[in-house]
Amino acid sequence: MINKPVFEKVAKKFADHFGKTHSVAAYAPGRVEVLGNHTDYNEGYVLSAAINMGTFFLAAPSPDTKCRLVAADRDEEATFDISSITPSTDMSWANYVKGVLSGLGKKGEIKNGFHGMILGNIPLGAGLSSSAALEISAGLALGELYGIRVHKKNLAKIGQAAEHNFAGVKCGLLDQISSIYGRKNHLVMTDFRTLDVENVPFAGKKAGAEACFLMCNSNAKHTLADGVYNERRAKCEEAAKFLAGVLKHPVKALRDVSWEELQQNASKMDTVAAKRAAHVVGECTRVLKGKDFLAQHKIEEFGKLMFESHESSINNFENSCEELDFIVAESRKIPGVMGARLSGGGFGGSAVILINPRDVDTATKAMSSAYIKKYGHACDIRVIKPSAGAKVL
Repeated sequence: MINKPVFEKVAKKFADHFGKTHSVAAYAPGRVEVLGNHTDYNEGYVLSAAINMGTFFLAAPSPDTKCRLVAADRDEEATFDISSITPSTDMSWANYVKGVLSGLGKKGEIKNGFHGMILGNIPLGAGLSSSAALEISAGLALGELYGIRVHKKNLAKIGQAAEHNFAGVKCGLLDQISSIYGRKNHLVMTDFRTLDVENVPFAGKKAGAEACFLMCNSNAKHTLADGVYNERRAKCEEAAKFLAGVLKHPVKALRDVSWEELQQNASKMDTVAAKRAAHVVGECTRVLKGKDFLAQHKIEEFGKLMFESHESSINNFENSCEELDFIVAESRKIPGVMGARLSGGGFGGSAVILINPRDVDTATKAMSSAYIKKYGHACDIRVIKPSAGAKVL
């Protein structure tokens, strides 16, 4: 869902700043993770959706090898040469684009620099993957500018590599895949071993069960570059390695372990690794159940899986926070709410609430009032619509 006023704003800013109009433009949405928390890098399953908020990337060729990159919302400009693309320490937001440019350079020839500008309407730090939206919009626009054609899945991998090598976050492919493969009124079902992607119809009048999402931004700190994400990933790998040594079938990742097998061996494992594994194995199970429930139009049963997912985030993965727990607990009291959980990496950011559309206004007022009473300030609440994926404009 393209936000025309945001695009017109960034197009004008581009012309004013660089003294010329842009040559190419691309848009990529953020994403909401609906079920399947931290399962992507464990080669598991995720149900997600591209959302109705995103990032625009406008670009034009430069006359030399210099790159000028502007964050329109910050009025900051990063400059660098295509012969020396290295991570920045002062303007970290530019690293996502630098990483993407570096990845594109391995797929085709880049002779000259570019003038680029970024603007979006995804709240930063809200767990809606503004970083992936930036990577994918940059990849599409710069790919178009340089005539480098990249398959969608390879573009997702370029975005992931930018996170790994330039931003310092060992993320999976969930955010990039969701941004690229989104479809209106559908969830994105991804198998992160095969990278098979399927669009699953979401609840609605045609499906016989009406529902939509509310995103509640806790405004609590959400940053994954400080090691907590990487620590969780390391414990998952430790658990998979242990289980590979005791189970009688191949275990490449936690995706290969059943809930029963984990329970039989948990007492022999490192306590923390066993808890992290319980979250991932449980999430994979919930995603597969959730897909079946959607196909059967059992939206309330789907919502119960979301509540179970959040409980696991609290008890097993320990990637929630007080504010997110409060939002989920309060949502249980609100009529029309069928499920709720944190969305994304955790440790802050947003919670996603599954709700009947008729109850949105009542729920928004109730949640806002409760949050203000508890914390002294509001949480940002938005209606989220599963939307179309990234594209060149």
